[in-house]
Amino acid sequence: MTYPTAPERNIMTVSQLNRATSQLLGEYFMSVLVEGELSNLSMPSSGHIYFSLKDANAQVRCAMFRTQQRRLAFKPENGKQVVVKAQVGLYEPRGDYQLIVEHIEEAGDGALRRAFDALKLKLLAEGLFDSSVKQKLPALPSAIGVITSPTGAAIRDILTVLKRRFPAIPVIIYPVAVQGDNAKFEIAKAIATANSQKHCDVIILGRGGGSLEDLWAFNEETVARAIFASAIPIISAVGHETDTTIADFVADLRAATPSAAAEHASPDQQDWLSRFKHLEARLQQYLQRKINQQQQSLDWLNKRLEQQHPGQKLARNARRLDELESRLNQAIQTRLRNNAAAIEAKTAKLWQHNPAIKIARYKQQQTYLNQRLLATGKHKLEKLNQRLSNLSQTLHAVSPLATLNRGYALVIDPACGQIIRSVEQLALGDIVETRLEQGYFSSEIKGISHDNST
Repeated sequence: MTYPTAPERNIMTVSQLNRATSQLLGEYFMSVLVEGELSNLSMPSSGHIYFSLKDANAQVRCAMFRTQQRRLAFKPENGKQVVVKAQVGLYEPRGDYQLIVEHIEEAGDGALRRAFDALKLKLLAEGLFDSSVKQKLPALPSAIGVITSPTGAAIRDILTVLKRRFPAIPVIIYPVAVQGDNAKFEIAKAIATANSQKHCDVIILGRGGGSLEDLWAFNEETVARAIFASAIPIISAVGHETDTTIADFVADLRAATPSAAAEHASPDQQDWLSRFKHLEARLQQYLQRKINQQQQSLDWLNKRLEQQHPGQKLARNARRLDELESRLNQAIQTRLRNNAAAIEAKTAKLWQHNPAIKIARYKQQQTYLNQRLLATGKHKLEKLNQRLSNLSQTLHAVSPLATLNRGYALVIDPACGQIIRSVEQLALGDIVETRLEQGYFSSEIKGISHDNST
């Protein structure tokens, strides 16, 4: 009789469990986007980043390896709100659930700033910012359109400036929402309406200051393309002087504030009044000049009439005669001056060939040559004296007297005055003279030896 065996149980180790769990999490959550606040941030020397991502009710551990960390566009800090792209995994040695982060980006303004930069690059590449497509503002607009919130501070500032500068220009207000989800559509529609109605020939588009999120309607592509398509020049006046929006780049002119936009859009009535006064003065000057011209013409005709009288003709002939006489005298004087100048020139030329000048020059040359001859003779004499001195020294060196100076003596045959050089010239009993450096003496030969050794 056999008994049934108990079914085998599938028992896993802790390592197997954690590995299986890690694989399941990785397969199910291959890539997720999670938003939260950075905390417990750690950046060891290995280059990896470890941190926690938390919200009001929970937190999760995160790890970002060095190869992914190099692509960060900002510096992570505790307390920053971020959005991470990650895989869900399990750290098997401890069984901790964690996120393996591939990318981190700032949430809120950071995301808006990246969207701003991306749209700016896109529209720049399409040519929406080119200065060549910007329209000129009219010098004296027939009407000014204002697209803004009817209850904001911007409309009050704009109307105040327009009233001060040129109150005679009509102002057409196109009320719109300047923030919120529908703001971009209202702004684009107001621009299109102003272009279709053609009641104004310049538009101010603006609002007061605020955060990047508050001004975002003016960074929307819809608004940018509506501004670019407008046949009416648009002045962008969004926020404060430091705020910059996409609308500023596309608009035909960017103003630092709504008040500055009103300054650009409207002429100064005082300038126009001054211009009118200037034109009035010019008109009066023109009329006075025309009257003066007519008066001069009348005077000239009267003079011509007077000139037809015979007495006038005689007077003209007399003046003509006086003029010819004066010209003749001037011609004579000119001829005399020219002749005198010619004589002076010839005299100067003749003086240049005067023999006295050449004689003086030759005398100077002779003096110079004499000096050179004397100098050359003196130099030559000095060289000859030097040579004579050298030869004297050489002759003295080979002179017998010089030999005597060194302690030697000369033996002379007194009979013939010859120097005795060999004993062959001597005989016993001969008398010889021995000459020293100082004086001499006589001696008799007592013995003769042919041996040279001492």
